[in-house]
Amino acid sequence: MNHHAMTLPLAILSIAACLGCNRAPGRPAPNSAVVPPDQIMDFQTLYGQNCSGCHGAEGRGGAALALRDPVFLAIADERVIRRIASQGVPGTPMPAFAQSAGGMLTGQQIEVIVRGIRSWAKPEELRALSPPPYTDPAPANPQRGEAVYATFCSSCHGADGRGGKASSIVDGAYLSLVSDQDLRTIVIAGRPELGAPDWRNDVPGQPMSAQNVSDVVAWLAQKRPGRWVQTANVITAQPAGGTP
Repeated sequence: MNHHAMTLPLAILSIAACLGCNRAPGRPAPNSAVVPPDQIMDFQTLYGQNCSGCHGAEGRGGAALALRDPVFLAIADERVIRRIASQGVPGTPMPAFAQSAGGMLTGQQIEVIVRGIRSWAKPEELRALSPPPYTDPAPANPQRGEAVYATFCSSCHGADGRGGKASSIVDGAYLSLVSDQDLRTIVIAGRPELGAPDWRNDVPGQPMSAQNVSDVVAWLAQKRPGRWVQTANVITAQPAGGTP
């Protein structure tokens, strides 16, 4: 057999061996490269990994309130959602997600989450709503808030707030984990996924005013237990209010 006759079968065997290597067990498949975490820009992925554990799949509520709720979206604009997603809410279980605040997400990823959540807002639903504002600069009065509570909240949460048809809302453990702004948001938006009504439906035909909301939040905040904090080497008892 001449040299050229021997070379051709060897070449064929080499090609076959190379093709076999591409199908070897454990060899990565084509297009299987892992995307670096800071390059993920898909909203569903980012929401699922960072938000759904508390706010539920598709924003429908869980341990924390529903972000897909039209009332929440009517009061929480892009600026609000961006601030909370980026910085979290100190003193509550809501963490900061932005790298600039110690989290894992880039500014671009925060924007993807903000735009994705806001995309759940339906203009026709928002136009039909006129809720109290997300924040209210008017002074709040906890004494008035007690009467507001009796009117709008006591039928479910009990005369003293310690529970009835619904759970206690003056429990120290609960109030220590929510900020005043959390309370305000829940009073306005309710927890529809849990059967808690929004500001329009606590008393049929008698929606709460912005002042009602502020006053009842002030009344609830007064019931938040104190906690020991250390400042300049002096330990004192101070209210455990979260950041609004």
